[in-house]
Amino acid sequence: MRRRVTFSRNVTLSLSRTCQCYCKYCAFKTHRAHLYSPQEVLQQLDRAARRNVKELLVLTGEKPEVNAEVAARLREYGHEDFTGYVVWTCERALERGLLPHTNLGVLSKEDLARLREVTASQGLMLESIRDDLVAHQGSPTKSPHRRLETIRWAGELKIPFTSGILVGIGETPEDRFAAIDALAEVHAEHGHLQELILQNFVPHDAYYGQEVADIAGDAARRAWATGLWDGDAERPRKDLPAWATGVTIEEMEDLVGHVRRTMPEVGVQIPPNLADWWPRLIDAGATDLGGLSANGDHISPEHPFPSPHQVRKELAPRGYALTERLCVYGRYLESDWVAPAVMDVVRSRYWSFIPRRGSGRTESPRPIRRDLVPAAIAKGRDGLWLDEDELTALFAETRPEAVEDLRQAADELRAELAGEDVTYVVNRNINVSNVCTVGCAFCGFGQSRRSPDAYTHSREDFAARVADAVAFGATELCIQSGIHPDWTFEDYLGWLRFAKELEPTLHLHAYSPMEIDHMATVSGLSLDAVFAQLRDAGLGSTPGTAAEVLHDGVRERISPNKLPAGRWVEVIEASHRAGLRSTSTVMFGHIEEPWELAEHLRVVRALQERTGGITEFVPLSFIPFHTMLGRTHGVEELSAEENLKHTAVFRLALGRSIRNLQASWVKMGIEAATESLRWGVNDLGGTLMEESISRMAGSQHGVRLDPEDLVSAAHRAGRPAAERTTLYDIRRRIPVGGSVAGAMLVETAA
Repeated sequence: MRRRVTFSRNVTLSLSRTCQCYCKYCAFKTHRAHLYSPQEVLQQLDRAARRNVKELLVLTGEKPEVNAEVAARLREYGHEDFTGYVVWTCERALERGLLPHTNLGVLSKEDLARLREVTASQGLMLESIRDDLVAHQGSPTKSPHRRLETIRWAGELKIPFTSGILVGIGETPEDRFAAIDALAEVHAEHGHLQELILQNFVPHDAYYGQEVADIAGDAARRAWATGLWDGDAERPRKDLPAWATGVTIEEMEDLVGHVRRTMPEVGVQIPPNLADWWPRLIDAGATDLGGLSANGDHISPEHPFPSPHQVRKELAPRGYALTERLCVYGRYLESDWVAPAVMDVVRSRYWSFIPRRGSGRTESPRPIRRDLVPAAIAKGRDGLWLDEDELTALFAETRPEAVEDLRQAADELRAELAGEDVTYVVNRNINVSNVCTVGCAFCGFGQSRRSPDAYTHSREDFAARVADAVAFGATELCIQSGIHPDWTFEDYLGWLRFAKELEPTLHLHAYSPMEIDHMATVSGLSLDAVFAQLRDAGLGSTPGTAAEVLHDGVRERISPNKLPAGRWVEVIEASHRAGLRSTSTVMFGHIEEPWELAEHLRVVRALQERTGGITEFVPLSFIPFHTMLGRTHGVEELSAEENLKHTAVFRLALGRSIRNLQASWVKMGIEAATESLRWGVNDLGGTLMEESISRMAGSQHGVRLDPEDLVSAAHRAGRPAAERTTLYDIRRRIPVGGSVAGAMLVETAA
C-alpha cells in the first residue's frame, strides 16, 4: 500500500509573545508587553478564513499576564486572565469555520479543560527529560516534571494532544531516547498523543523590537512565490552556541525509528523547513510535516515552510502521497474526544475527514436500522428487492457475525447464478488521451490541455498498442479517454474505424457515457443517432463507467461538471436500444454515505430489469493518493475488509438481475480479488495490459496481468477458471490443476 505523508493547512496566530521564560534558543519570546487586540484578532481570523485554511494555530508565550501591562490590557478587553482571552479567540475562530489548535505552554488542569471546549487539539513540547540544561536556565516551566504533568492532565481530560522533543539543545543522545520513552509511558496511560514532533534546534537571530509574524510572513511569501524555500537567501546558517549539541541525520533517523517502535500508532512529525534531510526522515518512517503555514513559521521566522505543491513535487518521485489532515487526527473525531462546539464545525465543514466507521460521517437524516439486517440478508439471498433502509443497514454493518452472514449469502447467490467458474477476459486498455475538461475531484488521470503531463496518442502509437494486444491474444480492446475539448464526433468514430481496420476480429468495448454524452453535444445528434453511427463504425459494447455514485448530491460534491445520474441512465438505455450490451460500475469508498450507495443500486437494478442489457457489475473502490478528493478531504484508502463487505452487499442488492459480479484487481490487488471470490464474485475482469486511470490516482497493483495470473487466483480459491469474451461466451475452461497452455478453445456462441 502506498504510504501517505500528512500535513495540516493552517495559519499561525501569535496572540502574545510575552513570556515568563528565558530559554536561550528562543527567538519568539519577548519580555515586553505583546498582545493582539480583539480587533487585530478578528482581522487575522477573517484573513485566515478567506485563505480557506482549516486550522488556526494559536501560539503564545508562557503565562503572558505576568507582565503587568499585558494583564491590564486583558482586563480592558474584558478578560480575567489570558486563557479566557484565548477561549474568546477560539470561539471566534470556530464561528469562521477554523479549527483551533493551541500551544500555550504549561497550564493548570482547569485551564486545559476550559480550552478543551473550544479547541480541536492542544499541544505542549516536552522538549527534554533533562532538568539541568543551560538552554533552560531561568525558565521554571521547562521543568520536565511540570511539562509531563500537563501532558498527563491532557490525557485525563481526553484532549487530542501533540508533544515532542527538541534535539540539539545540550542533551545527550541517551537523553533523547529517555524523553521519548517518558512520553510513551504517558501515552500508554491515556492514548491521547496523536503525534510527536522531532524538532532539530536551529540557531536564530534575536528579534528585539521586531514582529516575528511579519518576518515569517514576508519570508513565506517570497519562498512560495519563487519556489526557493530551501535556498541560501531564505535559510541563513549560524554557528551553534556553546551550550548546544550538534545532531546528525543518522541520529534523527534513529529517533524516528524509536518513536515508531514505542508508539506505532502515533504520528511522527518533522519540520521540513529546518533541515534539508526531511525526505530521508520520511524514508525512515516519519509520517507528518506539520502545518505548512501560509504565513510562515513564527518560531523560526527566517525559515519559511515549503508550500504543499513544493512538498508534493519532492515526495511524488519517492512514492509518497501528500495528503491534508485536520489538526485533530481522524481517530479522535468522536464525542469522547472532541467537544460539541468543535464537532459541529467538523461535521458541517470537514465531515469527509471523519473516518466512516460504517455508520455514516454526517448526521444521518435517517436512523441506521441494524434490526433490519438479518431479514435483509435473507431477502437478498432469495433475490428479492431490498429497500433503502435495508440496503443502508447492510452497507453500514460492522458486526463480524453479521458480515459473515452477508458473505455466505452473497456466495450462495453467486453459486446459484454463475456457478463455480471464475471468468476473465484477455483484453487491452487504450486511454487515447488524458486531456479532459471535466475536472473531477476524484480523478488523477485527467489533465488540462496545457499540462506538462497531458498526452494524446498518435495513430502510430495507437497502432502499436493494437498490435501488442493481438500478439498477446487479446479478444477485446477497451478504449476510453478524457473529454478532449478539440475532438469532434468524427474523431471518436475515427478511432473505432482505425481499430477495426488494424484488427477486424477485436471486440471494441469503448467510450464511457460521459464521452457519449459529449459526442451528442458536439454533434447535435440524438443518443440513438450517435449509437447508430458508433455501431456502424465498429463499437461492440459500452463501458458503464462514469457512474461513480448515481446520486446527484454525491455527484455535485465530487464532480459538479459530470453528467447527472439521469443522463447516465439515458445513455446506457440508448446503448441497449441500439443492441449494444453494457457493463455497470460504482465508485465507492470516498465521501458517499450508505444511503447514497443504496440509491445507486436501486437505479442500476431498475435499469437492468427494464432492459436486460447489462452484462456485469463492477465495484471500483476509490484510490485517493493522487487525487484532489484524497488530498484535501482526508479520504483514506478503503480497507480490504470494508471492500469485501461492500462487494457482498452489491451482490445481494442486485439479486438475480445481473449475473456477473467482477472484482477489480487493479483497485484492490490480486490477493484481495482472490479473497473476493468467497464474497459473491465470479469474474476477475481483464488482463488490461495498460491501465492509466487507477495508476495515475495512485494504485500500486500494476497495470497488467497475464492470463496465468488470473487462472492461478481462481485455482487458489479452489475454483475452475474460464476465459470468456466481452459478452461472456466461454472460449476455454481451465480446471483446477490445469494450465492455460493445456486448455483447448471451445466453440463460442454466435
